[in-house]
Amino acid sequence: MRQDLTVQQMSEDDDRSPPLDLRCGAAPSINKARNCSGEAVSGSGSSTSSSKPVSVPVTDTEYQSQYPDQVLEIVLENVLQFLTSRRDRNAASLVCKSWWRAEALTRSELFIGNCYAVSPDRARGRFRRVRSVVLKGKPRFADFNLMPPDWGAHFGPWVCVLANAYPWLEKVYLKRMSITDDDLALLAESFSGFKELTLVCCEGFGTCGLAFIASKCRQLRVLDLIETEVTDDEVDWISLFPEGETCLESLIFDCVDCAINFEALEKLVARSPFLRKLRLNRHVSIRQLYRLMVRAPQLTHLGTGKYGPAEVAQRQGDTEPDYIAAFAACKSLVCLSGFREITPDYLSAIYPVCANLTSLNFSYATITADQLKPVICNCHKLQIFWALDSICDEGLQAVAATCKELRELRVFPMNAQEDVEGPVSEVGLQAISEGCRKLQSILYFCQRMTNAAVIAMSSNCLELEVFRLCIMGRHRPDHATGEAMDEGFGAIVRNCRKLTRLAVSGLLTDRAFGYIGKYGKLIRTLSVAFAGDSDMGLKYVLEGCPKLQKLEIRDSPFGDAALHSGLHHYYNMRFLWMSSCRLTRQGCQEIAQAMPRLVVEVIRSDDEEETDNYVETLYMYRSLEGPRHDAPKFVTILR
Repeated sequence: MRQDLTVQQMSEDDDRSPPLDLRCGAAPSINKARNCSGEAVSGSGSSTSSSKPVSVPVTDTEYQSQYPDQVLEIVLENVLQFLTSRRDRNAASLVCKSWWRAEALTRSELFIGNCYAVSPDRARGRFRRVRSVVLKGKPRFADFNLMPPDWGAHFGPWVCVLANAYPWLEKVYLKRMSITDDDLALLAESFSGFKELTLVCCEGFGTCGLAFIASKCRQLRVLDLIETEVTDDEVDWISLFPEGETCLESLIFDCVDCAINFEALEKLVARSPFLRKLRLNRHVSIRQLYRLMVRAPQLTHLGTGKYGPAEVAQRQGDTEPDYIAAFAACKSLVCLSGFREITPDYLSAIYPVCANLTSLNFSYATITADQLKPVICNCHKLQIFWALDSICDEGLQAVAATCKELRELRVFPMNAQEDVEGPVSEVGLQAISEGCRKLQSILYFCQRMTNAAVIAMSSNCLELEVFRLCIMGRHRPDHATGEAMDEGFGAIVRNCRKLTRLAVSGLLTDRAFGYIGKYGKLIRTLSVAFAGDSDMGLKYVLEGCPKLQKLEIRDSPFGDAALHSGLHHYYNMRFLWMSSCRLTRQGCQEIAQAMPRLVVEVIRSDDEEETDNYVETLYMYRSLEGPRHDAPKFVTILR
């Protein structure tokens, strides 16, 4: 029973540690957690609510067998339905047996932060009335090709259990999961009232799987495919949505890299009066975009697709549509993205909506500062802005001068090579820190930086919760003084008291990690690349950051001694990833033996012998189930 109690705790970020005693026992006693949207910034992005009031019938037998005092339990259940925070619900389940049972019966949203932290059967046994599931698979470093694609995180075992356990399931959100067409077919056929499917950074399926969803889920409101790989099976999935008026509210397929049936899409948009979010792929030209906008002026979120002319030349005599009028008619538009293959001459068409925008994503648009300025000068309400570094420091200065409400900024590199001179620098960062004092989250790729600019941001942007500075050249110092970047990052963790996520890079000594351990008391996610002097650096972090949940390290000089310094904390963390460090197989083996409830995976490269003592990649995570049974040959699970 005590293992069941920790199902939700073992799969989410939580202020409390899960119990170290994970053996079966009595029920808990009183002593016993690149998508751009127009929503408010939410830090790490994993804070979805856990429960909403639902009316799933419960039989009298269920109450009689579990609740001797039915009146009290019914009152308790009605109260708990309105408790929405995962952490609050976890705390409620620890009060006594009755609260533990009532919380399980009233939890409608299940969050599993690591699909291997708990088995589908255990989740089904603990929670009986789930309507919404959030399930995450591979760690984030998989996005950078640091993990083989066939490592695992299969959705198949989960969807089989969901299909049998939760016939009223309405929502599924998957991130970095491996999904097959058969999985999507089973999902579509098993839930008559299914409404929302969101797939983020997933892989393994194709347009055939999408066809099952489109044709079978007649109440579908949300189909969002975000940074997801979709195979072209030459299936016309767009045309398979039901005839007549649909329930669609959000349709996002900008990552689908194959042509779609535009005529079918146009008809679908026309018969979807509730559609608010539409993000198109690069095969939709600006003329086609115009036709869709005319039919859906109610849109609030729009991904523009190609935002350029079609590859096939238009017929002679055809007049250019009035794109400006089409955008002006979209009075509710607050979020704009896309611009996959932008023709800058068309940028003036979006001028009418700029004053109302709260989110603008130019992260695929190669535009200059001069092309950005006429757009950004009218975006006074902007809260989220993503762009390529092609806008240069001058473009960031224009953003700083206008966007006083900015909460989130991401600047991505056009060229991620280390030996090129990047167009953004400390100049742009300092301008943002001086002009956008309400900033809460920043991701900034650059080739050069100074401590002074980072210190200025720490003094000016006190609301920062996420600070990710990626200096792409390895071990690059302050380019003005030649010193390490220790003081800059030290100022961030010292002055930004709300900081929960930090990514460090550049030339950093153990002093920087000492600052992180001393001041980063709220940090939950830390990413480290090419940094540190010795094992002491990691030891400072593991001993000084009590709320650390996710730790990602690559190409840093940390070895077995550093790894062993976290023995007191690993059960509290969701995972630890270390690649290209100085770990040995013996050192990792000792961790596995000391912490039997921790899964210790050693991942080898294709040309690496299993007998080598050197560990290329270590992935450790807590789990109630022990070692998984679907590990491929290049993964060794130490015991």
